[in-house]
Amino acid sequence: MKTTNFYQDKHILILGLAKSGSAAAKLVQQLGASVVVNDKKPYEENEAARQLEKCGIKVVCGAHPLELLEGIHMIVKNPGIPYSNPLLVEAAKRSIPIVTEVELAAQISEAPFIGITGSNGKTTTTTLVFKMLEESNKKPLIAGNIGTVACEVAQSAKADEVIVTELSSFQLMGIDTFQPKIAALLNLFEAHLDYHGTKEEYAKAKANIFKNQSEGDYAVVNADDAFVMGIAEQYKGKIVPFSATKQLKTGAYVRDGYVCFNDEQVMKVSDIVLPGQHNLENILAAVAMVKLYGGSNEAIHKVLTTFTGVKHRVQFVGEINGRKFYNDSKATNILATKVALSAFSQPIILLAGGLDRGNEFDDLKPSLEGVKAIITFGQTAEKIERVASEAGIQFIKRVDNVEQAVPAAYELSENGDIILLSPACASWDQFKTFEERGDMFIQSVHKLK
Repeated sequence: MKTTNFYQDKHILILGLAKSGSAAAKLVQQLGASVVVNDKKPYEENEAARQLEKCGIKVVCGAHPLELLEGIHMIVKNPGIPYSNPLLVEAAKRSIPIVTEVELAAQISEAPFIGITGSNGKTTTTTLVFKMLEESNKKPLIAGNIGTVACEVAQSAKADEVIVTELSSFQLMGIDTFQPKIAALLNLFEAHLDYHGTKEEYAKAKANIFKNQSEGDYAVVNADDAFVMGIAEQYKGKIVPFSATKQLKTGAYVRDGYVCFNDEQVMKVSDIVLPGQHNLENILAAVAMVKLYGGSNEAIHKVLTTFTGVKHRVQFVGEINGRKFYNDSKATNILATKVALSAFSQPIILLAGGLDRGNEFDDLKPSLEGVKAIITFGQTAEKIERVASEAGIQFIKRVDNVEQAVPAAYELSENGDIILLSPACASWDQFKTFEERGDMFIQSVHKLK
């Protein structure tokens, strides 16, 4: 871990706990800061707060009193807390810096970073890069939204290792010096508008992954997304494109049935076991990053001929009487569901619905052609039903939750059908996480068996 005097005798407020808040609090205390932790969850129910107290860290629970800002030099906030929080609004007025724990990781890490963001495909791509570099003996570590909190990983990372980090727009809004050696922006879709307000603000947050890069760094970007390319061109990193639809002069692409990087054939596309056009995009992005970091073709081939996917991301759950069940609970927006639907040629029964973020679902309509029935649930049920009806889907049924949706879908299904959970919505109206939603789907399928 790099030594820094930046936090010595500073007063730091950690806003929000969970894993990232706890890790950040312990780290800045170790670096010599006076730390106060503030979390909305009541003290009696807050095990994480009580554990921090045992470490000699002051905790304030149950509310966000503005008095906490007195004498504070910096706030390290949980990524999920919006900047509209009154405490953060007042902090901004007082010009108190607000960062996320990724910034702490950047300040102390001896290892370089590979940063990966985008609206969809982050986890699959991050996992692929990690596995390919591991097979190449490049000593990767994995952090961020996947794996361990970045500032925790960075504390023990060595200079000959590399931290492969999945990054959300929420995390990227709170960086100052974070500079990944290789940064990837996979795609951009209108998402998280309840947090960011507009697509422009969302894009601005994602673009932060490039903002500190120099001419010696690399920006891996989707050449099939003009908006993404336009963002990357505003920064200093060397652009390395990838494309699943056209041949490129440089970067990662498909030519004559091969995955290629620059002019080199890496492996046959037909040897890849991960299905779907969307996954081909993720694969090409991963190949570009791994080749830039010196990974081997042999390692890439080994991973892509054995890796079948990440849990909750078009995950095959099982087959019952000729019906195949897929869990795509990670599809928290329309684009992700469109991508999942495009992966299948068989008739589909779609399970969709969840948190209402204020958007409509008309963009989903063209992708519903192969959907024979739809089961809805959650706050957005009525909106999705309207679009399904306009798309000509005859069988539309509303249920209370995912657990009820599985047997309802089975009743409408026939041999050869795909039963797909791909909600097109966040899960927070009924679940704490999309993982919890996906686990309920998996349990319901097993119960049906």
